[in-house]
Amino acid sequence: MERQQLPNSTLILIFGILSIIGCCCYGILGIIFGIITLVMAKRAEEIYNAEPELYTGYQNVKTGKILAIIGLILSAISLISTIVMFIVYGGVEGIYQMQEEILREIEKSQ
Repeated sequence: MERQQLPNSTLILIFGILSIIGCCCYGILGIIFGIITLVMAKRAEEIYNAEPELYTGYQNVKTGKILAIIGLILSAISLISTIVMFIVYGGVEGIYQMQEEILREIEKSQ
């Protein structure tokens, strides 16, 4: 019997990579891709565990799952730090005021 590729194994790996890259977008995209990857990986693991001799590509699933967990952690840190920054500086206007103050100090020092 010929072994076939595990369904979505390559897509799981790609989404795992995207979850790490997505942490740079305030954490939102990383969380989305991370959750999707974990759900797809769980389903692929169930399929593989039922009949492991029929499928290849399980290494992609494991790697994608690890990347998704790392991406979720990084994205959560990014999202929490963004929320804290908004709270501390008083939202977008507070951040703009802080930037203006920094620019004025830089101009004075020159």
